Amino acid sequence: MSTATTQAKTVDHLITAEELWRFGPNAPGELVRGEFIEMPPTGFPHAATEARIARLLGNFVDERRCGTVLTGEAGIITQRNPDSVRGADIAYISNERLAQSKSDGYLDVAPELVVEVVSPSDRWTEINEKVDEYLACGVDEVWIVDPRTRRVTCYRSGGVRTYHATETLTAPDALPGLSLLVATLFE
Repeated sequence: MSTATTQAKTVDHLITAEELWRFGPNAPGELVRGEFIEMPPTGFPHAATEARIARLLGNFVDERRCGTVLTGEAGIITQRNPDSVRGADIAYISNERLAQSKSDGYLDVAPELVVEVVSPSDRWTEINEKVDEYLACGVDEVWIVDPRTRRVTCYRSGGVRTYHATETLTAPDALPGLSLLVATLFE
């Protein structure tokens, strides 16, 4: 996750998810309540952690043929009127939910799981806002992965739990049967 470090582009009106998809920005970023917010690219440690988690989740999902793992700031519509499109570092969406999608652009159906990797420039107020948006739009579980502390904070409708390096991370609602030693996410 890379949070905004620059001001929103000046526009004469709020833009929609569909306008953002059609015209696309010249820089990476997210649509937040109708305004495009530029965000810098992530660095090596963030990218390496993101790739490792995506591979581990992808292997699990591929073996079970239960859905799709998305990476690379996958656009998810989290809010309408005004629109917000958040870029998830990693997301898992089941075959059943994906079949409900009516868009060939940004994902218009909430995935079961979103994973955000914390970058050094991230601010916790923005991270918490993003978690709240994901949960409000129907995401079952959000993992905030912090490479610096080697911890994963898991947000579910039933509460919040932080997993340390020696603990086993599960996703009983999103990915039943998944079991990952937290330390393996940072190897």
